[in-house]
Amino acid sequence: MVQSNPGSQPEPALDVITIGRSSVDLYGQQIGSRLEDIGSFAKSVGGCPSNIAIGTARLGLKSGLITRVGDEQMGRFIREQAAREGVATDGIITDKERLTALVLLAVEAEGVSPMIFYRSDCADMALDEGDIDENFIKSSRAVLVSGTHFSRPNTEAAQRKAIRIAKANGRKVIFDIDYRPNLWGLAGHAEGFERYVKSDRVSSKMKETLPDCDLIVGTEEEILIASGADDVLGALKEIRRLTPATIVLKRGAMGCIVYDGPIADDLEAGIVGQGFPIEVFNVLGAGDAFMSGFLRGFLRDEPLKTCATWANACGAFAVSRLLCSPEYPTWAELDYFLKTGSKHRALRKDEAINHIHWASTRRGEIPLLMALAIDHRSQLVSVADELGVGHEKIVAFKRLAVSAAARVSDGRDGYGMLIDERFGRDAFFDAATKNFSWIGRPVELPGSKPLRFEFSQDIGSQLVEWPLGHCIKCLCFYHPDDPPELKSEQQEKLRTLFEAARKVGRELLVEIIAGKNGPLTDDTIATALEELYALGIKPDWWKLEPQASGEAWKKIDAVIAKNDPWCRGIVLLGLEAPAEELISCFQATLAAPSVKGFAVGRTIFADAARAWLSGAMNDEEAIADMAGRFRQLTEAWLKTRGLH
Repeated sequence: MVQSNPGSQPEPALDVITIGRSSVDLYGQQIGSRLEDIGSFAKSVGGCPSNIAIGTARLGLKSGLITRVGDEQMGRFIREQAAREGVATDGIITDKERLTALVLLAVEAEGVSPMIFYRSDCADMALDEGDIDENFIKSSRAVLVSGTHFSRPNTEAAQRKAIRIAKANGRKVIFDIDYRPNLWGLAGHAEGFERYVKSDRVSSKMKETLPDCDLIVGTEEEILIASGADDVLGALKEIRRLTPATIVLKRGAMGCIVYDGPIADDLEAGIVGQGFPIEVFNVLGAGDAFMSGFLRGFLRDEPLKTCATWANACGAFAVSRLLCSPEYPTWAELDYFLKTGSKHRALRKDEAINHIHWASTRRGEIPLLMALAIDHRSQLVSVADELGVGHEKIVAFKRLAVSAAARVSDGRDGYGMLIDERFGRDAFFDAATKNFSWIGRPVELPGSKPLRFEFSQDIGSQLVEWPLGHCIKCLCFYHPDDPPELKSEQQEKLRTLFEAARKVGRELLVEIIAGKNGPLTDDTIATALEELYALGIKPDWWKLEPQASGEAWKKIDAVIAKNDPWCRGIVLLGLEAPAEELISCFQATLAAPSVKGFAVGRTIFADAARAWLSGAMNDEEAIADMAGRFRQLTEAWLKTRGLH
């Protein structure tokens, strides 16, 4: 293997740069259906190198991607999603002439996934030598080239340039054979799932590449095409004749065999990692997950047996789930699985693993949250009715509240809003342009006890329509001393909401108010949270009323730490308390590191709402009044935390 000389140049910033395909995958959501019968699709980043860039980033490697995307929404989706995943996007070129590639797929049966590639003159196949920046290649310990991009002269030239730069600078070259016959023009449009068509032309291109490689990875069919041989053992020997590279033979459910020396006559005479028997749900993208796991070990100089084990485990995750890159494990998830295993052959049904996956792939960190809550409905209706004002004025007032919050946040991180759907639809559109870190919206019927949802008890159908970044907020009047029948009914409702939130991929904030329903002691809220955690309910956020003592906060914090260390945290609610009283409560929350901020409403907007609805305040005066009160609370919170 070519080894880098660390004494001759700075340590590379990246571990691996992948080169080649990038597409938007549209996965049919109806399992067991023909592609002709699919009614809805889930969108994700696809394409072998793009999947591997994301997969390795999730496992803690520093990865980059070289590809082309179109100058349109799908291209921007790939770029933005790669950035969210921590992938260096310096090498993603925007092609103003071509569209981003699309792939439509369905899971028709176990291991049967028909697909259609929409790749006619697509952006990623226009990659050329000019897109390969020498300094970017030198910034990585390794480059990964993929078989499909040897199928055209321009993409082949781009990859060969990257290989030359890598070898000249002592970088590793990794070859994912990635053979798709129809992308070489050897199968029809309907044969996207076809794995092997023998071709001397393809084999000759592959064989030219093998001597430059340090690691070669492929399935049995891919090993055959790369070598031109007619049997697997003969293929391995031919590859070994051409290169001393480490060879990894992927064998699906049988795991893999790694060959790091001479090829024996016994195919099994290689290095084998631990296997993980699981139920196969969808095989698409499993090889890219496998490669991600192998590279996590290979590029960190782990033993090849460990590399193979991690690769097998990542492949197991992929085949047990529907999508490609969004379903790949994070390092935290993989580490948990390797240590504890799973009682489920279908890993997608393991709640503990799914929780780690969800929590470790959420969109961005939010270590601080100061939100203006304007999701109130019944309170504003009461004021409007008292003043004899039409309810349409509430809609306009909520837009003013967004302007007030934006005036304070000024585009900075850590600010958010709670807005309701009944009166706040226009306010949502306004908020979407203000760069808030967080937007929440309620689902509870105001004042309901037992808990009811506002628009439909079929909450899952309602949530599908929401933007991905909107957080579900649900207020429940819940006290540990509630009658058993009431408690059971409310718990079931919250569990239903939690399951729906996870199913549709939206964050959940559960607001618990106990003080209006019984005594509020140092143990009350901690006990309530413990009861809900016992049901498997693990919201991303809790919203809680101010506590009487630091001891109460310590107990709450301990319950969260024990049951869900992945919880984003707690935000404090206001209950229309005077600002001075709320500010004094901020100090008590220092006893609980889980408290990350506040979401306060009437303390900020109550006076302005009454004055504006009655005509005593104009728009600017109402905005200024709310902004002043919101700013007072934010400055007090930041000062309490030593951040201001």
